[in-house]
Amino acid sequence: MKQFIGVVIDKKMAKTAKVLVKRIKVHPLYKKQMKIKKIYHVHDEMETKEGDKVKFQDCRPISKTKRWQIIEVIKDKEGENDTTRKRS
Repeated sequence: MKQFIGVVIDKKMAKTAKVLVKRIKVHPLYKKQMKIKKIYHVHDEMETKEGDKVKFQDCRPISKTKRWQIIEVIKDKEGENDTTRKRS
């Protein structure tokens, strides 16, 4: 299963969060490092807020654009939650 870590950037839809994932990709010929950003629509039953750092993985298709679900919240926006919240 694929798993990514990203930051919640939008929480305006019911049970859906937009998560931004940043990664660095190296060009195969020129060896230049490029910053790649991608936004995923993720199924959210854990009541996350904008700015939370979350870990999510692939799952069955839930809707037209949602094929991912949050498995744990790594860090709250305020930094209050040092322990992680996991999906039960």
